[in-house]
Amino acid sequence: MLLIIKLKINVSNTKLTAMKTAKYSKIIFFLSIIFLASISVNAQDVLPFPPAPSASQAGVTIETSSYKKRTEPKHLPENAPNILIILMDDAGPGAPSTYGGEINTPTLSRVANTGISYNRFHSTAMCSPTRASLLTGRNHTRVGNGQIAAIANDFDGFSGTIPKSSATLAEILKDYGYNTAAFGKWHNTPEEQITSKGPFDYWPTGYGFEYFYGFLAGEASQYEPTLVRNTSYVEHPKTSGGHDYYHLSEDLADDAILWLTEQKAYAPEKPFFVYWAPGSAHGPHHVMKEWADKYKGKFDDGWDAYRERVFKRQKESGWIPQNTLLTPRAESMTSWANIPEAEKPFQRRLMEIWAGFAEHADFNAGRVIDEIEKLGELDNTIIIYIWGDNGSSAEGLNGTISEQLAQNAIPTKIEQHITALNELGGLDVLGGPKTDNMFNAGWAWATSTPYQGTKLQGAYFGGTRQPMAISWPKGIKHDKTPRSQFHHVIDIAPTIYEIDKIPAPKVVNGFAQDELDGVSMVYTFTDPKAKGMRHTQFFDIMASRGIYQDGWFASARGPREPWVGGILKGIKQWSPLTDTWQLYNLDQDWSQAVDLAAKEPKKLEEMKALFLTESAKNKNLPIGGGLWSTALYHPEDAPSSPLTEWTFDSPIKGMPESAAPKLGKVSSTVTMDVEVPDNANGVLYALAGFSGGVACYVKDGYLNYEFNLFEIQRTKIKSKDKLPKGKVKIEVESKLVDKIGGSMNVTLKVNGSTVGQGTVPTAMSLHFTSNATFDIGTDLDSPVSLDYFDQAPFSFNGKIGKTKIVYAKKS
Repeated sequence: MLLIIKLKINVSNTKLTAMKTAKYSKIIFFLSIIFLASISVNAQDVLPFPPAPSASQAGVTIETSSYKKRTEPKHLPENAPNILIILMDDAGPGAPSTYGGEINTPTLSRVANTGISYNRFHSTAMCSPTRASLLTGRNHTRVGNGQIAAIANDFDGFSGTIPKSSATLAEILKDYGYNTAAFGKWHNTPEEQITSKGPFDYWPTGYGFEYFYGFLAGEASQYEPTLVRNTSYVEHPKTSGGHDYYHLSEDLADDAILWLTEQKAYAPEKPFFVYWAPGSAHGPHHVMKEWADKYKGKFDDGWDAYRERVFKRQKESGWIPQNTLLTPRAESMTSWANIPEAEKPFQRRLMEIWAGFAEHADFNAGRVIDEIEKLGELDNTIIIYIWGDNGSSAEGLNGTISEQLAQNAIPTKIEQHITALNELGGLDVLGGPKTDNMFNAGWAWATSTPYQGTKLQGAYFGGTRQPMAISWPKGIKHDKTPRSQFHHVIDIAPTIYEIDKIPAPKVVNGFAQDELDGVSMVYTFTDPKAKGMRHTQFFDIMASRGIYQDGWFASARGPREPWVGGILKGIKQWSPLTDTWQLYNLDQDWSQAVDLAAKEPKKLEEMKALFLTESAKNKNLPIGGGLWSTALYHPEDAPSSPLTEWTFDSPIKGMPESAAPKLGKVSSTVTMDVEVPDNANGVLYALAGFSGGVACYVKDGYLNYEFNLFEIQRTKIKSKDKLPKGKVKIEVESKLVDKIGGSMNVTLKVNGSTVGQGTVPTAMSLHFTSNATFDIGTDLDSPVSLDYFDQAPFSFNGKIGKTKIVYAKKS
């Protein structure tokens, strides 16, 4: 680093004497010594640390040289603890059995029963924002993550990119001497940058993790995920967890166990930091039948009854205060009593699957802890187990077999789902690879007991309050009294820094650092009744917003409720200036059940003003900025490749959907040079997978096209005649009739002649999936079409030359 000290001397050249020159030279020299001395004393202000200088003295010859091996200084306290952060996904506070819920969570209980628990710990109400805050110790919009990466936009607080001026926990711990590794869901890399060609600056390895194995997007099929190891896309193993089948949660545990074993063997002198974040219990809800069957009949009386039971247990166990009120169901949410009897088996099974999925993930988290114990490291390992990066998700709306319908704002009726499911094989198919099912929003609300709201609601604790347990046998004495200080995921990083005596660096990798927003929670380790150190915290996810200050909480629901699908009436006219606000005194009202807005108008106005102040300070403007690139407003501005034309000289596979041509969303033409053999069969190209996608394929010599609208509607076009043998030019023209998300006319051509036409009634608005790919000549993800499901990947048996894809020019 080049350090330049400049001293301005306002003396004219004619009057500058030699004496003055000498005087100023001495001042400059003196200031330089002081500055350089401060650098050496406070070297931790600048990371990474400089390498240790040689301890040897080189002479002209070996005989005239002195040799002494250099010693790398240690920057951590003696016996610095290992760190394991377990972060579950889309899991509400009323779910785990550890704290009164009905989902069996023995691993969470194990951590709680050897450590301490927190019952007023909070997330941001959404995936990417929570993860960015957790890893940096800064508020989500301050680090560009006002919403998930898939709908990032150009406003600073919503860019989807963690700035290098906010170094992650992994970057700093690595520089101090930790081995660092992350497993599972990442969801903090710009969508258009996740191809195998990078850039890799914003991948996990660019943020301080020396090793990464998992998926970059917001979700993944648990059976057919698109996986990355470090910066390379890799195929998943055929089996996992010692079974004869594959499941992602098991694979993530397997890989973490191997990494821990190798870390102990190769670098036993170094502590480790492991961030283990499975895809569970985020959609799609995928788990083997035997895990779901453990819950058969347990939820038969529905979500309203579930809340009553859990609420009673939460009080009996002391997890919530005795004066807590159970908040009512929203008027827009259906009661269990109003679900038709014919639909209830479907709704029950969806919940049984989610429960089995969540328990299975908790079990595999336990396998990772077992390995740490086996290695003899458990006593000096801090385990931070956070139950959910936000509350349970209501994005399944009324219950669904294809959960991306909600993000694409496509309204459906439950009969469509059940009809499509019956065609696939009925209830037994749920939870398997043929569906991307999610439960009814009523179950998301139930597993958020006793609070209002669900995921995507920053206004209510059902979206933001996450049970957390911390164990550290060597450093924390077990105490079953819940810690009730108001805390947030931004407080995790400062807590670890205090334990390791790491001061917040001022420069990391050449970037001046933003101040931390979090506060350490170490003061709560020994005193469950200690006065809380977090006085203010703002929340905002897509204009569902709130502000906490010293026991008061003001909130505004925002323009939508997550369980209400489709394009909301009047959404384009919504303004945050006309929203209705609520006010709660949390010292008397634990669950936000009693709105004091009418009784305390002065306090409400004070809190609303504070929210705007915090928003300006944290780049949370405009209010509702996270809605910009959604299907509700401007889907055309959602992250995508800047290209409008692609040429593939030969077949490719595994191109991430987020960076691939947006077939099915915009008007385009696909042109392929194909050599057709006898008995031609196979996929020419496929985008996404069985839960939704587009495919062009040859079946028994006939050219076929299928637009799979999230399993509930399949538009198929087939050529009138078989393809001619030999070299042919195939074209697929897709033209939007009106706007994105509307109908689309599709024409198939062979050697310039039209051989098939059809209309897709409803096209796609955002994306088909978060984690599938685009392939030419095969379909490596779950197959788009049932026509070749049993023959997947159904690779084309002819030859494919050049493929060209061009978007239609906007008129």
